[in-house]
Amino acid sequence: MGTAAVHLLLLLGLLHAGPGGEGRKGWRRRGPAVRERGEAAAAESFPLDFTAVEGNMDSFMAQVKSLAQSLYPCSAQALPHDLRLHLLHNASVTCNDGSPAGYYLKESKGSRRWLLFLEGGWYCFNRENCDTRYDTMRRLMSSREWPATRVGTGILSSQPEENPHWWNANMVFIPYCSSDVWSGASSKSEKNEYAFMGALIIQEVIKELVGKGLSTAKVLLLAGSSAGGTGVLLNVDRVAEQLEEMGYQGIQVRGLADSGWFLDNKQYRRTDCIDTITCAPTEAIRRGIRYWNGIVPERCKLQFKEGEEWNCFFGYKIYPTLRCPVFVVQWLFDEAQLTVDNVHLTGQPVQEGQWLYIQNLGRELRNTLKDVTASFAPACLSHEIITRNHWTDIQVKGTSLPRALHCWDRSLHESNKNGKAPLKGCPIHLIDSCPWPHCNPSCPTIRDQFTGQEMNVIQFLMHMGFDVQKMAQQQGLEPSKLLGMLSSGN
Repeated sequence: MGTAAVHLLLLLGLLHAGPGGEGRKGWRRRGPAVRERGEAAAAESFPLDFTAVEGNMDSFMAQVKSLAQSLYPCSAQALPHDLRLHLLHNASVTCNDGSPAGYYLKESKGSRRWLLFLEGGWYCFNRENCDTRYDTMRRLMSSREWPATRVGTGILSSQPEENPHWWNANMVFIPYCSSDVWSGASSKSEKNEYAFMGALIIQEVIKELVGKGLSTAKVLLLAGSSAGGTGVLLNVDRVAEQLEEMGYQGIQVRGLADSGWFLDNKQYRRTDCIDTITCAPTEAIRRGIRYWNGIVPERCKLQFKEGEEWNCFFGYKIYPTLRCPVFVVQWLFDEAQLTVDNVHLTGQPVQEGQWLYIQNLGRELRNTLKDVTASFAPACLSHEIITRNHWTDIQVKGTSLPRALHCWDRSLHESNKNGKAPLKGCPIHLIDSCPWPHCNPSCPTIRDQFTGQEMNVIQFLMHMGFDVQKMAQQQGLEPSKLLGMLSSGN
């Protein structure tokens, strides 16, 4: 073993102080002793600030990675960051068009944590709009043109700076090619032009991963965005039951639902149910579940009359029936929710009725999350977050999403009771209280649709027809005071 490797082990060994752990002072006193082992080792030393461990794990992980790259520059560059495509061995479990379903995998030898991500991408609910979807979004219905590799981003990234707490997990990306919100269980036949096998695809992926190391997992996090987020709610308990039946009761199955917590609210303006954009969410799912032969968890199904299983596609209705712990990430002003509610922000100032509807939507969504143990809900106008490069930037009440997820991990580990005993200074229930879209200063950048220029909060609200004078009067404030509050995100 080279002197650099010895030095790395010695440095990292300082983390394991003996009984009575002297803390920071002990680490500092030991520093010179390491240097006395030889000039060669000292020449290759790399300073680590261990105080970061106590308060900022993100910074510490970045230091460790930098240290590893300084000691092993060649091997560090060669680490495989890509996820590789594996088509399912069971050719009877397919995408909509009958092509084999599959998954992308990046193994992390030695890690007992697995992250399975369900891709999103709307859905279709009859032959006509499925035909249109196949013509315009074929990759969401067929595997024939999938690339051999994918690069993980956000929570699927292998970079500690981008993904502070899950970067070294085994990563699995499951492409969405069933158009059924991951609920279908019907194969293609002479009668059915398309297969809808979302729920079966997940089960088949689990079976294959067991042979690739999942059998020794400690934690499996089933995550997803948009339709994939709703898919998490529909499938997380089923995955846990499947693993238990296979004899792997020791694997802790958890869910992370991003932008899949939709409301079955009344549309701003009612339109005929022609496609997924114009159709009211309840009617679209009601039609879809019949077309897909969709299945929902038994515990949720029992809460409703026969024929009303569509209720289980709405987060606030299925969540109380779930056994597995689930972390819910949801923008309070979700763009997809506004789209199905027929509120179209096309760059023209919104009418007063629309503005009131948008504000009320935020209140309604906030209310549905009040009893959700672990949640992160910024007051932003956006859709999806956990696979975005900027997912570490968004904060609610001073806490970032990766930090909140880390706190949730710790609370589950230490209490083992669905996170009901949050750790001091480590919040897991984070919901913005400010009432307007983008009143949180950490929200993603908004650009003018026509000019492409960035807009600040005040410009954005005025662009939408926000009346500062009128709103200030309603709040009993001076207009300048209200503008100051908006600028600071209060």
